[in-house]
Amino acid sequence: MISPIPENRYRFQYLMFFLLVMLSFNAFPQSLEDISSINVDDLSDQQLQQLVERATQAGLSEAELLQMAQLRGVPTSEIDKLKERLNGMVLMDSYGSGNASKVNSRSPRRQLEFNEITQGIIPPQVDLENMPTDKLPYYGMDLFYNKTRRLTFEPNLNLATPRNYILGPGDEVNIDVYGQSETYYQTSITPEGQIILENIGPISVSGFSLEEATKVIQNRLSVFYKGLKGNNPNTFLQVNLGNIRTIKVNLVGEVRLPGTFTLSAFSNVFNALYAAGGPNVNGSMRNVKLIRNQKAIAEIDLYDFLNNGDQGVNVTLQDQDIILVPPYSARVSMEGAVKRPKVFEVKENETFADVLEFAGGFTDRAFQEKVGVTRMTAKEKAVSDVYNDQFSMFLVKGGDHYLIGEILDRYTNRVQVKGAVYRPGNYAFEQGLTLTKLIEKSEGLRGEAFSKRVTVLRTKEDLSTRLIQVDLGDIMKGISPDIPIIREDVVHVPSIYEIKEETYVKVSGEVLVPGTYAYAEDMTSEDLILMAGGLKESASKEDIEIARRATDQGGREYAEIIPVAMGEDLGLSDNPHALLPFDHLTVRRKTNFSFERMVKIDGQVQAPGNFAITQAEERISSLISRSGGLTDFAYPKGATLIRRTEFFKNQSEKVRNNNNLLNLLERLNRDNMEPTESQKQMIDRINKYLFGKNDSVEVELDLAVIEARERLLNDISASRDGINPIQLRETEAVAIDLVAIMANPGSKYDLILEEGDILSVPRKLQTVRLRGDVIYPTTIRHEDFRGLHYYINKAGGFNVRAKRKRTYVVYANGEVARTKNYIFFNAFPKVEPGSEIIVPTKGPRIPIRPGDFVGITTGLATLALVLTQIWN
Repeated sequence: MISPIPENRYRFQYLMFFLLVMLSFNAFPQSLEDISSINVDDLSDQQLQQLVERATQAGLSEAELLQMAQLRGVPTSEIDKLKERLNGMVLMDSYGSGNASKVNSRSPRRQLEFNEITQGIIPPQVDLENMPTDKLPYYGMDLFYNKTRRLTFEPNLNLATPRNYILGPGDEVNIDVYGQSETYYQTSITPEGQIILENIGPISVSGFSLEEATKVIQNRLSVFYKGLKGNNPNTFLQVNLGNIRTIKVNLVGEVRLPGTFTLSAFSNVFNALYAAGGPNVNGSMRNVKLIRNQKAIAEIDLYDFLNNGDQGVNVTLQDQDIILVPPYSARVSMEGAVKRPKVFEVKENETFADVLEFAGGFTDRAFQEKVGVTRMTAKEKAVSDVYNDQFSMFLVKGGDHYLIGEILDRYTNRVQVKGAVYRPGNYAFEQGLTLTKLIEKSEGLRGEAFSKRVTVLRTKEDLSTRLIQVDLGDIMKGISPDIPIIREDVVHVPSIYEIKEETYVKVSGEVLVPGTYAYAEDMTSEDLILMAGGLKESASKEDIEIARRATDQGGREYAEIIPVAMGEDLGLSDNPHALLPFDHLTVRRKTNFSFERMVKIDGQVQAPGNFAITQAEERISSLISRSGGLTDFAYPKGATLIRRTEFFKNQSEKVRNNNNLLNLLERLNRDNMEPTESQKQMIDRINKYLFGKNDSVEVELDLAVIEARERLLNDISASRDGINPIQLRETEAVAIDLVAIMANPGSKYDLILEEGDILSVPRKLQTVRLRGDVIYPTTIRHEDFRGLHYYINKAGGFNVRAKRKRTYVVYANGEVARTKNYIFFNAFPKVEPGSEIIVPTKGPRIPIRPGDFVGITTGLATLALVLTQIWN
């Protein structure tokens, strides 16, 4: 390694310190706000060496890093400490020469990230997007500075280097010698403008173009490589540019961040403006000057880029160039119906047409015939009108405010047709238009049109309205004269249904689909029943009546009742009962009609199962007899009857019917044989009734029908739910004495059966359960002639908090017997097999808190004091 010269040492000292600041955010708990508090003394030599290696790999130049360090306010004291720490450290000279024997380590050119210079440094600007109307945003101000900053104008460094590129100090030169002799050099141009090649020496190339430098290098190397000379050379040379140098450009005037910036040598004016954040609020967007060697060599109009994508004079910057952004010369504002209502900078001799182009042109709703302008005179404001034929001649002036209005929200030639016509809507007014012609344009009247009173709403000159009523029927017949239509007339043809109440009829009772139906003239009661799906099995054809609205003027009658005699087959009759609007047809149920009522018996009987109740007063003894009697293992004393309570939710007749039809349908589809013609028709009818779909063509049901049936099953299941079993019990146990029932059938113990009853006869029980406040709740074998105390002792006895006097016994049949309390003793109930002994508890003891105790004693003391005073 070659020890760097003092200048290089200082360069790397600055480089190391800045990298230390940037990289320490990962190695140390620092933030951008406390960057000045970094202590160099806390860094180890190993950390400094690591930073040196990172700097070498980054390939950053002294000028780039120095400017970024200065912008971030690096403390001078810390720089001095870093210089002392770096003294004596051997650093890699970034300007060292390459060697032909080394591996080719050329890497892609590194492009300078301008955000590294300007990120977090550009002062905050006013929020141009939220400015009020009287302070419109300036056109183009967000080109170089916005929240995302995605338009960077960065030059593409991956393109081939132009042959006319002027070399200078800091450029990296790659020299390839190939052919009979092969070697490779990679070196950088020194500040003296030379490249130093190993074993060859320095060669001056600064100020030459790349093409000229190639000839100079070839002449020098031809001394060492003879094959480069002559008319037929066998060795060839190629010179390319590696990492390009940086240049310093000064941005002055009305820019957001004036100063000196380090940029790529490929940069142009747009790159430099971006680095400085672009012109500020007072800066000119149309007269940016590029000054080189104290001469203005170019003027850039940024509006050319904004409007046409043309970067104007695309001049590549050189070192020490000056970009001057002068203050704007004149601005005009545009408000209203244009695509970009903003403030625009204007030049001399520009017209309103030019400014309109800057604004993107009119919107679709703009009034383009005339534009109003407010102009500043020497003393006051003046208002002028600019007509569309003057746009290209009207010269704009600084301070002008142009207001572009919108077209009026009115129609010049509209008439309207509403109501009972085939095509209601807007129509174009034309001279000679009459009412009948307008009706013809709307393709005529609909059948329900009420032509005796058609209205025309006319708007007068003072915008008040007048309503004209005509008999359109007489006009169309020629009886009355046609009336002329004028602009903005609104013709309304009413419908007969708009002037009368909507009519309907109702049906309720024993029909499949009760409800409200549309009334039709000459509709009969049989027609309405057929529309309602027909009569149910429970319907009484002899008990049908019509409730018709009463017409009694005295108000004493509410409805007229009309009996209806219905035929057996709902066919046509000689004397049908015609319905009138709002009739209510009621079909009542047959006398004493009811569905089968089922009860269930299980347990120790000869034939357990479901049984239908045969008569209204069938009793438990009859059910036992029909089930074959009790078995030898039956325990009659433990028999219980489960009965539905008033909270039990019965299946509705519709749900029950749907459930039965669904079971029938599933059975028909489960058969392996192809269904017969009658079965197919039955399947179609059931599917249409349940799901509104026929599917008998395929025995395999499709997914839609399966899902519909699942929903139906869920509905059937849900019809039994809906009541929280914890809150409302749907069933309860009724204590019965089956021994007395079997001994005396028909007695008061022999209860009458109800639908849903479940009689359960258990096997002979041999245990007794103990629950509640005993030492060890358990189940114990029943012993004859043993009392309650015997079983309590078997469970360890009463607990400390047990309520002994409240002990009770629940027998197997559901009866409950409590302990009877006398003056000096307790009479405990008898214990039968299958019983459950329950010992209640007194509950937790709540200790008296000290505060409560003090309150009680204080109250007692006060009471004693009062009593003492009374006695005295």
